[in-house]
Amino acid sequence: MVDVVSRGVVVALGSGEDGAMSDAIGTVVSGVIAFAAAVIGAVIAGRYAKHGAEVGGRNAVEAALAQVHGQAAAEHWQWVRSQRHQSYADLIAAYSALDDVFARITPDVLNGQGLDGSTRREVHERTLELQAKTSLLALWGPDEANLLAYALTRKSVEVTRALLQSVSASSSGPDVDWSTFSRVRSEVVEAYASFLQRAGEIVRDPRQPVS
Repeated sequence: MVDVVSRGVVVALGSGEDGAMSDAIGTVVSGVIAFAAAVIGAVIAGRYAKHGAEVGGRNAVEAALAQVHGQAAAEHWQWVRSQRHQSYADLIAAYSALDDVFARITPDVLNGQGLDGSTRREVHERTLELQAKTSLLALWGPDEANLLAYALTRKSVEVTRALLQSVSASSSGPDVDWSTFSRVRSEVVEAYASFLQRAGEIVRDPRQPVS
Protein backbone atom coordinates (compact mmCIF):
# COMPACT_ATOMS: atom_id res chain seq x y z
CA MET A 1 0.00 0.00 0.00
CA VAL A 2 2.87 2.36 0.81
CA ASP A 3 4.43 1.58 -2.55
CA VAL A 4 1.19 2.43 -4.33
CA VAL A 5 1.01 5.78 -2.56
CA SER A 6 4.56 6.64 -3.52
CA ARG A 7 3.94 5.82 -7.15
CA GLY A 8 0.80 7.98 -7.15
CA VAL A 9 2.69 10.94 -5.76
CA VAL A 10 5.45 10.58 -8.33
CA VAL A 11 2.94 10.47 -11.18
CA ALA A 12 1.06 13.47 -9.86
CA LEU A 13 4.13 15.66 -9.53
CA GLY A 14 5.91 14.49 -12.65
CA SER A 15 9.67 14.41 -13.15
CA GLY A 16 11.67 17.64 -12.77
CA GLU A 17 14.23 18.99 -15.17
CA ASP A 18 16.74 20.10 -12.59
CA GLY A 19 18.21 18.65 -9.40
CA ALA A 20 16.34 21.07 -7.11
CA MET A 21 13.00 19.92 -8.40
CA SER A 22 14.03 16.29 -7.93
CA ASP A 23 15.09 16.97 -4.37
CA ALA A 24 11.79 18.69 -3.64
CA ILE A 25 9.81 15.83 -5.10
CA GLY A 26 11.89 13.33 -3.12
CA THR A 27 11.23 15.20 0.09
CA VAL A 28 7.50 15.30 -0.57
CA VAL A 29 7.40 11.61 -1.48
CA SER A 30 9.32 10.66 1.65
CA GLY A 31 6.94 12.67 3.78
CA VAL A 32 3.88 11.10 2.16
CA ILE A 33 5.35 7.60 2.59
CA ALA A 34 6.12 8.27 6.25
CA PHE A 35 2.62 9.62 6.82
CA ALA A 36 1.00 6.63 5.10
CA ALA A 37 3.12 4.22 7.09
CA ALA A 38 2.11 5.94 10.31
CA VAL A 39 -1.58 5.73 9.39
CA ILE A 40 -1.35 2.06 8.47
CA GLY A 41 0.58 1.27 11.64
CA ALA A 42 -2.01 3.09 13.73
CA VAL A 43 -4.86 1.15 12.10
CA ILE A 44 -3.14 -2.19 12.65
CA ALA A 45 -2.23 -1.32 16.22
CA GLY A 46 -5.80 -0.21 16.84
CA ARG A 47 -7.17 -3.47 15.58
CA TYR A 48 -4.82 -5.50 17.79
CA ALA A 49 -5.61 -3.29 20.74
CA LYS A 50 -9.33 -3.74 20.19
CA HIS A 51 -8.94 -7.51 19.89
CA GLY A 52 -6.81 -7.61 23.02
CA ALA A 53 -9.35 -5.55 24.91
CA GLU A 54 -12.18 -7.84 23.81
CA VAL A 55 -10.26 -10.96 24.83
CA GLY A 56 -9.23 -9.42 28.13
CA GLY A 57 -12.76 -8.25 28.85
CA ARG A 58 -14.20 -11.65 28.03
CA ASN A 59 -11.69 -13.41 30.26
CA ALA A 60 -12.46 -11.01 33.09
CA VAL A 61 -16.20 -11.66 32.76
CA GLU A 62 -15.67 -15.42 32.66
CA ALA A 63 -13.46 -15.27 35.75
CA ALA A 64 -16.04 -13.18 37.59
CA LEU A 65 -18.82 -15.59 36.65
CA ALA A 66 -16.75 -18.57 37.80
CA GLN A 67 -16.07 -16.85 41.12
CA VAL A 68 -19.75 -16.03 41.63
CA HIS A 69 -20.73 -19.57 40.70
CA GLY A 70 -18.22 -21.04 43.13
CA GLN A 71 -19.36 -18.76 45.92
CA ALA A 72 -23.02 -19.55 45.22
CA ALA A 73 -22.30 -23.28 45.25
CA ALA A 74 -20.49 -23.01 48.59
CA GLU A 75 -23.30 -20.96 50.11
CA HIS A 76 -25.89 -23.44 48.79
CA TRP A 77 -23.96 -26.33 50.31
CA GLN A 78 -23.77 -24.59 53.68
CA TRP A 79 -27.48 -23.86 53.54
CA VAL A 80 -28.33 -27.47 52.71
CA ARG A 81 -26.11 -28.70 55.54
CA SER A 82 -27.86 -26.33 57.93
CA GLN A 83 -31.30 -27.52 56.82
CA ARG A 84 -30.18 -31.15 57.02
CA HIS A 85 -28.88 -30.78 60.56
CA GLN A 86 -32.06 -29.00 61.64
CA SER A 87 -34.22 -31.76 60.14
CA TYR A 88 -32.24 -34.37 62.10
CA ALA A 89 -32.72 -32.42 65.31
CA ASP A 90 -36.45 -32.06 64.63
CA LEU A 91 -36.84 -35.78 63.99
CA ILE A 92 -34.96 -36.66 67.18
CA ALA A 93 -37.14 -34.26 69.16
CA ALA A 94 -40.33 -35.70 67.65
CA TYR A 95 -39.27 -39.27 68.44
CA SER A 96 -38.24 -38.32 71.97
CA ALA A 97 -41.65 -36.76 72.58
CA LEU A 98 -43.42 -39.93 71.41
CA ASP A 99 -41.06 -42.15 73.39
CA ASP A 100 -41.73 -40.10 76.52
CA VAL A 101 -45.43 -40.83 76.12
CA PHE A 102 -44.74 -44.56 75.73
CA ALA A 103 -42.50 -44.56 78.80
CA ARG A 104 -45.14 -42.76 80.85
CA ILE A 105 -48.15 -44.88 79.95
CA THR A 106 -46.57 -48.33 79.49
CA PRO A 107 -46.46 -49.27 83.22
CA ASP A 108 -50.12 -48.34 83.61
CA VAL A 109 -51.38 -50.21 80.57
CA LEU A 110 -49.35 -53.29 81.51
CA ASN A 111 -51.10 -53.22 84.88
CA GLY A 112 -54.46 -53.30 83.18
CA GLN A 113 -55.30 -49.63 83.14
CA GLY A 114 -56.84 -48.29 79.96
CA LEU A 115 -56.10 -45.13 78.02
CA ASP A 116 -58.34 -42.14 78.35
CA GLY A 117 -59.30 -40.02 75.35
CA SER A 118 -56.68 -37.37 76.10
CA THR A 119 -53.86 -39.89 76.20
CA ARG A 120 -55.02 -41.54 72.99
CA ARG A 121 -55.06 -38.19 71.24
CA GLU A 122 -51.58 -37.42 72.54
CA VAL A 123 -50.19 -40.71 71.21
CA HIS A 124 -51.86 -40.10 67.85
CA GLU A 125 -50.59 -36.51 67.58
CA ARG A 126 -47.04 -37.45 68.53
CA THR A 127 -47.04 -40.22 65.94
CA LEU A 128 -48.27 -37.85 63.23
CA GLU A 129 -45.61 -35.31 64.21
CA LEU A 130 -42.90 -37.93 63.85
CA GLN A 131 -44.22 -38.86 60.40
CA ALA A 132 -44.23 -35.20 59.36
CA LYS A 133 -40.64 -34.65 60.51
CA THR A 134 -39.57 -37.76 58.63
CA SER A 135 -41.09 -36.42 55.42
CA LEU A 136 -39.24 -33.11 55.86
CA LEU A 137 -35.96 -34.90 56.51
CA ALA A 138 -36.35 -36.72 53.19
CA LEU A 139 -35.90 -33.36 51.42
CA TRP A 140 -32.30 -33.02 52.62
CA GLY A 141 -30.90 -36.54 52.70
CA PRO A 142 -28.62 -38.23 52.18
CA ASP A 143 -30.54 -41.33 51.12
CA GLU A 144 -29.09 -43.50 53.87
CA ALA A 145 -30.37 -41.13 56.54
CA ASN A 146 -33.79 -41.10 54.85
CA LEU A 147 -34.01 -44.89 54.96
CA LEU A 148 -33.07 -45.00 58.64
CA ALA A 149 -35.56 -42.26 59.47
CA TYR A 150 -38.39 -44.08 57.67
CA ALA A 151 -37.46 -47.31 59.45
CA LEU A 152 -37.68 -45.51 62.80
CA THR A 153 -41.04 -44.00 61.95
CA ARG A 154 -42.43 -47.29 60.65
CA LYS A 155 -41.45 -49.06 63.88
CA SER A 156 -42.91 -46.23 65.94
CA VAL A 157 -46.24 -46.58 64.14
CA GLU A 158 -46.13 -50.33 64.81
CA VAL A 159 -45.59 -49.63 68.52
CA THR A 160 -48.56 -47.28 68.58
CA ARG A 161 -50.75 -49.82 66.78
CA ALA A 162 -49.66 -52.67 69.06
CA LEU A 163 -50.26 -50.55 72.15
CA LEU A 164 -53.78 -49.57 71.14
CA GLN A 165 -54.64 -53.14 70.14
CA SER A 166 -53.40 -54.51 73.45
CA VAL A 167 -55.28 -51.86 75.41
CA SER A 168 -58.47 -52.73 73.53
CA ALA A 169 -57.92 -56.43 74.24
CA SER A 170 -57.35 -55.77 77.94
CA SER A 171 -60.83 -54.32 78.23
CA SER A 172 -62.23 -57.76 77.36
CA GLY A 173 -60.26 -59.69 79.98
CA PRO A 174 -57.13 -59.76 82.09
CA ASP A 175 -55.21 -62.20 79.88
CA VAL A 176 -53.60 -59.97 77.29
CA ASP A 177 -50.63 -60.91 75.12
CA TRP A 178 -48.19 -58.03 75.33
CA SER A 179 -45.45 -59.85 73.43
CA THR A 180 -46.06 -57.98 70.18
CA PHE A 181 -45.93 -54.63 71.93
CA SER A 182 -42.75 -55.55 73.79
CA ARG A 183 -41.10 -56.82 70.62
CA VAL A 184 -41.79 -53.77 68.49
CA ARG A 185 -40.91 -51.54 71.43
CA SER A 186 -37.44 -53.07 71.46
CA GLU A 187 -37.20 -52.81 67.68
CA VAL A 188 -38.02 -49.12 67.66
CA VAL A 189 -35.33 -48.47 70.26
CA GLU A 190 -32.81 -50.24 68.01
CA ALA A 191 -34.02 -48.29 64.97
CA TYR A 192 -33.59 -45.04 66.87
CA ALA A 193 -30.06 -45.99 67.93
CA SER A 194 -29.14 -46.78 64.31
CA PHE A 195 -30.49 -43.46 63.06
CA LEU A 196 -28.84 -41.52 65.87
CA GLN A 197 -25.42 -43.05 65.21
CA ARG A 198 -25.51 -42.55 61.44
CA ALA A 199 -26.96 -39.04 61.70
CA GLY A 200 -24.09 -38.07 64.00
CA GLU A 201 -21.57 -39.41 61.50
CA ILE A 202 -23.21 -37.52 58.64
CA VAL A 203 -23.27 -34.27 60.60
CA ARG A 204 -19.57 -34.58 61.37
CA ASP A 205 -18.60 -35.48 57.80
CA PRO A 206 -18.46 -32.39 55.49
CA ARG A 207 -18.01 -34.62 52.42
CA GLN A 208 -21.55 -35.99 52.57
CA PRO A 209 -23.34 -35.35 49.26
CA VAL A 210 -26.28 -33.03 48.85
CA SER A 211 -29.28 -34.98 47.63
